[in-house]
Amino acid sequence: MNRKDLDPSKSPAAAFGAELRRLREERGWTQQHVARLTQYSSVHVSAVETGRKSPTEKFARRLDHAFDIPGHFEREWRKGRGSVLLDGLREYLRNEETADKIDLFEINIIPGLLQTRPYAQAYQNARVRRGRATQEQADARTTLLMKRQARLTEAGPRIHAVIDEGCLRRTIGGPAVMREQLLHLESLATHPQVIIQVSPFALGEDRPFGHPVTLLTMPTGTLLGYGETQRRGFLERDSATLTVWAGEYDELQVEALSKASSLEFIRHVRRGIENG
Repeated sequence: MNRKDLDPSKSPAAAFGAELRRLREERGWTQQHVARLTQYSSVHVSAVETGRKSPTEKFARRLDHAFDIPGHFEREWRKGRGSVLLDGLREYLRNEETADKIDLFEINIIPGLLQTRPYAQAYQNARVRRGRATQEQADARTTLLMKRQARLTEAGPRIHAVIDEGCLRRTIGGPAVMREQLLHLESLATHPQVIIQVSPFALGEDRPFGHPVTLLTMPTGTLLGYGETQRRGFLERDSATLTVWAGEYDELQVEALSKASSLEFIRHVRRGIENG
């Protein structure tokens, strides 16, 4: 990767890598020398330095020892770990802003772009209670999500969301929050730019996806994909992979409930909450 491609603002991993390169070059060290000092491969050092691989706490501590700057790289690692955005999400968001069409599939929670603020905040606050985030980080993630929703409303991309039944059945924030969330889905389902379908439990093993997926269709017709693990997100550009994802998403749309049936299904779940 060229020097100009090192953009510390791109992600926490890129920021860590840029700092590693800066200090390495100040000392006149090669990546091979750093590899020997840390007992990692030069390939690993290069991947971390260019942001292609996220650093681990163990690697950060070995860098601190190698550079004789106690705690420096470990602090950089912790700073990245506490970032509001996952690695890869920043790049995705830049593309989301200009996409013509957004195809979503979610299996555990209502897709972020369709969430109400109370629902989103309740979900983020749970991470605070588990010690996975600070309250400031949780609030920042909720605020960012609301800004994304506002931009998308203004830009008017088409949104096609297929929601697994589990998203509707799993109560987030208590009955009142969940009722409001389902009413919001009912309202969105009548929006001319939005299609919402429910993937029922009855699909069983025939449901094409076993994980959440987002597909972006850009103004040029280019297709991009996005997925997440627990620790990082990744923007998928490989055409062969995206062809498979697009085909499976088409199959998912066919197998899911129709728009009308999905709307009635959401109403049914909401009435169940109202009736206790």
